[in-house]
Formats: sequence, C-alpha cells, structure tokens
Amino acid sequence: MGEVQVPANAYYAAQTQRAVENFPISGWTLPPALIHAMGWVKYACAVANRDLGKLTGTGKNPIDDAQVQALLDAAREVADGKFDDQFPIDVFQTGSGTSSNMNVNEVIANRAIEISGADRFSAEKPIHPNDHVNMGQSTNDTFPTAIHVAVANEIKTRLIPALERMQTELATKAQQWDQVIKIGRTHLMDATPMRLGQEFGGFARQIQLCVDRSQKAIKPILELPVGGTAVGSGINTHPEFGNRVADELAKQLGIPFVEAENHFEANAQRDGLVECHGQLKTIASTLFNFANNIRWLGSGPRCAFYEIALPSRQPGSSIMPGKVNPVMCESMMQVTARVMGNDQAITISGASGGQFQLNIMMPMMAHTALESVMLLANSVNAFVDFCIDGMQANVQQCESFVEQSLSMVTSLNPYIGYERASQLAKEAFKSGKTIRELCTEQDVLPKEQLDEALDPMSMTEPG
Repeated sequence: MGEVQVPANAYYAAQTQRAVENFPISGWTLPPALIHAMGWVKYACAVANRDLGKLTGTGKNPIDDAQVQALLDAAREVADGKFDDQFPIDVFQTGSGTSSNMNVNEVIANRAIEISGADRFSAEKPIHPNDHVNMGQSTNDTFPTAIHVAVANEIKTRLIPALERMQTELATKAQQWDQVIKIGRTHLMDATPMRLGQEFGGFARQIQLCVDRSQKAIKPILELPVGGTAVGSGINTHPEFGNRVADELAKQLGIPFVEAENHFEANAQRDGLVECHGQLKTIASTLFNFANNIRWLGSGPRCAFYEIALPSRQPGSSIMPGKVNPVMCESMMQVTARVMGNDQAITISGASGGQFQLNIMMPMMAHTALESVMLLANSVNAFVDFCIDGMQANVQQCESFVEQSLSMVTSLNPYIGYERASQLAKEAFKSGKTIRELCTEQDVLPKEQLDEALDPMSMTEPG
C-alpha cells in the first residue's frame, strides 16, 4: 500500500497511522474505558496462550518466557491507562474495530519489545503484533469482547455506586421529612394530603430500582465472544482458549464473565448490548422524571410551589437580578435526553448494523454505550453533590397548601357522602374559603368530629 509516515516516538505503527489518515471524521477517539478493556482482553489472551503453551511452543516465531512476561506487562500497562495517548483513531472507522484492534496490538508489541530490552524501532519484531499479541484471536471476537468488558466494568464501578449514593441520600431526606405534611398532586391538580417524606421515599425507591436495572444491564453482556475468531468457528485457536480468557477476565475484574454459549451468535450479533442499553434508557427515563419533579417542587420562590428550597448554584439571568434557576435539574434532564437518543442509535445498529457473521457498527456502539454510562454516573454524582445535599424543606409552604386545598373535603365522604362533599368543594372554591372554614360556618359536623376528619396527618395513611 506504499509508505506511510508514523510519528517518530509513537508506539503504534503503520496500520494505525493509515486508519488515522483514512478517518478524519469526528475527532472523537475511542473512550479510555474501551482502550483499558482492550488491554485487559489482550492480557487475558496472553495468559491463556502462555498457559496453553502456545506462545513458547513449536509454532511460528515462538518467544521465550521473559518475552511472554514483557507482553503481559505491556498489556497491563495499556489496561492501567498508561498509553491512552497512543490510540488516535477516530470512532467512525472500520465497523469491526479492526483498526483499533491493530492499534492495541502494535502498541503492546512495541512496548513489550522495549520492556524486554530490544529495539522497538527495528523492522524485525521479536514480539509481533499479529503472531503474538493477536494469537488465537480475530478483531471479530476480541473487539466485541472488549466492548462487553468495558461497559460491564463501567456500570459496576461507576454507575452503580453513583446510583446507590443517590438512593441513600434520598432515603435520608425521606426520613428527615417524614412529619412534613404537604398536598399531593395528580394531573398537576390538588389531591389529598401526604407527607414530604413519603414523596421522597417514592423517589428513593425509584433510584433503588435504577440500581437493580444497572445490575440487570450487566447480565446480557457477560457472555464473551472471544474464542470464535473470524466467524465463530474458532479457526486458529485452541478449543479451551475462550473459556480460559473469560475466566481470567472474571478473576481480574470481579465480574462473572463466561465464554459465549454459541460463538456464531456471539460474533454476529450485538443483541446483548442492545438489551444492556435498554436498561440504561429506562434509568435515564426515571432520572428525567425525578429531576423534573424536583424542578417543579422547587419552583418559585414566590409564585409557584416552592415546597423545597434548592441550593443556589449560580446566577440565573443576565437581566433579572437575584434570579436563581434549578440548573442541576436542567443538566440532568439534558443528560437523560441524550441517553435516550443514544438508545435509538444502539437499537438501529443492533437490528440492521450487520449481516451474516458480523456487526459492522461496533466502534460507534461502544462509544455510545460508554458515553451513556459516563453521562449518567457523572450526572447522578453532581446532582447529589450540588442539589440533593443542600435541599431544604419549606415546611410553612407545604402546610399552607394543605389547608387551602379543596381536596381536604375527600375525608368528609364517609360522613356526608360524595355529592354533599362535592358541593362544599365547589362552594369553597367560589367563595375563596377553605373547606374547614366553610364547614365551620355551615355546622356540617360537630367541631371535634370535624377536626378529626380534617386532620391532614391522618389522611396520609390508610384508614
């Protein structure tokens, strides 16, 4: 294909540089989490090949034990993020990820040569990117394996802890505000009383379900395609290779990865990733709803609900002095809208992104899924730090709305019936009086009985 100019000190080589030149598309390189996962996959593959006697065996270009260790060390350095700047290829590249697979093969090979004391700039490669780093592998099975590893690990280490933290904070607020009476709302209209703690307990349960969905999101990507090589047949690899690689990755990352049950399915389809991201979309939907509820509850401060006071984070207007906006809610709503849009890209890519034995949308799917996890985790942590932690209940406002609500009349149904209660509600609205005031004027019930019936705290429990 002719000569190609590679930066003098690069650890990558010609195949990577050709891809850099071929795909000047977005300026988005692979997410670091995916690069690290590729390092882990190459490490696990080298462990399996070492233990199977393949690297030091009688095949073409065997290497010695010191070189094997150098290869393992180099792969671990990639996994640890020490060479992130050596992965310059655009996300929108060859759809299998071949360019990036060769990128990691080249970096690991050259770094391993360097570790072993040889000259990595020599044309002779004593540790070869294809023969040794890529031994028993194809891009078609190792790249989707790296995607599964990266997404599962990011969900486990970033998203789940963030959601658990949010759930804990909301549960604490629910307990603190358990005796704060407020008015419920359905259809954005006044409903019967409830406690602010009950409302926040509902929010906490929403987020607990998000934690559960995050855990469920990992399950469909636990099967790893590695061992299927080019089309799923496992050509040029040892029969035990896939299982050994999955076991090593499970041991290193603490995630129960397993070899794919059927390599033809695992190589060809990305249905597991589609299912995984479907859970992320549901989490995004929940968080959008939650953030929007907080935005409404904090609206005001004079002319809206203002049942909770949100922390003031920054000036809200360039023209209206003193205005403060619910910026953390707005940020989260934008994040979740993006994740819901990402789900459409993942779904289309999974459904029609490839034919027969290969999906050719994988780099974009990987970037999109990892972006969703990153955005959700970061947004949740920021929301806890800059919104939930500083929220305060506006007890006076909550209680005043309860007394003004026409739905207080609901508790009179057992005493005077629905029709009479409905008449009182209409009359109270027309006159501007509260239900209590109107009932007192008309002597609807004896005072003691009326006070018992209109006790808002008793309305917040069954009975």
